[in-house]
Amino acid sequence: MPNAELVEFFDELGEKPFRARQLMQWLYQRRVLDFDAMTDLSRSLRAKLHSSACLELPAVLSRENSRDGTQKWLIDVGGGQAVEAVFIPEPNRGTLCISSQAGCAIDCAFCATGRQGFNRNLSATEILAQVLIARDAVPSEITNVVFMGMGEPLANYDNVLRAVQILVDDFGFGLSRRRVTISTSGLAPQLLRLARDCNVALAVSLHATTDALRNQLVPINRVHPIDKLLDACWQYAEVLASRQVTFEYVMLADVNDSAADARRLVSLLRGRPAKVNLIPFNPFPGVDFTCSRADVIDRFTRILRDNGIV
Repeated sequence: MPNAELVEFFDELGEKPFRARQLMQWLYQRRVLDFDAMTDLSRSLRAKLHSSACLELPAVLSRENSRDGTQKWLIDVGGGQAVEAVFIPEPNRGTLCISSQAGCAIDCAFCATGRQGFNRNLSATEILAQVLIARDAVPSEITNVVFMGMGEPLANYDNVLRAVQILVDDFGFGLSRRRVTISTSGLAPQLLRLARDCNVALAVSLHATTDALRNQLVPINRVHPIDKLLDACWQYAEVLASRQVTFEYVMLADVNDSAADARRLVSLLRGRPAKVNLIPFNPFPGVDFTCSRADVIDRFTRILRDNGIV
């Protein structure tokens, strides 16, 4: 629970508001998941907590370790469903990619998760459990958290917001808002609400420069087309005056990687608070797409950089 909800919870138990801060510090800073080990809580309060709450983390079904230090967990969320979390180490930071839903209803043409269909939203507790599991397993600090795993975060708005509130709370994980990123496939109406409620970094899965192509790659574009989506992005950036919007663009061979595509992308973003993240496509069984060649990605990158977009 975020601090405000914990205050209400402790009030119902007949306890003072400061107990919320104490519990958050035990859970998120001291990494203690046993009420009996929380020594500055009275025995009577610990008994109340035992009878009204559970601190057990979900089971890790599998864990993969790569040579570059990347780690991936498959986490059981019950009902036969599992979600992924991925830790990506870099020289000056460690980024954890987490899921917000079991499955996804957006059904992007190049995404393996979409082929599973949508099962359910994750609770804030299930979202944060991914962070707790990863934090205790990786050798370096988690400095950044990105909602870029399974699911569409803005379709699970309330639970994602509650999780973010704990991620950035000084008594929670204590992350800077600039180090928390929410990635969306394009739920345009939610973006202004997000700017007012959350004040975190925004990434948008664009992947195409025309509605005709984006309708095929990201079907939600039929509801929220590119011009409507970009208008919402610029409003987001205006509310958060110091923020750039990151546009994610997966590189699909002979689909969206031409020089003309790059020039159209420049036209869409030139003069705006925007940057582009080009993502090499990672093929999976049953998909017809392939990744753009390295020289094609280089050409695309040069066109963007030559026009002031990085």
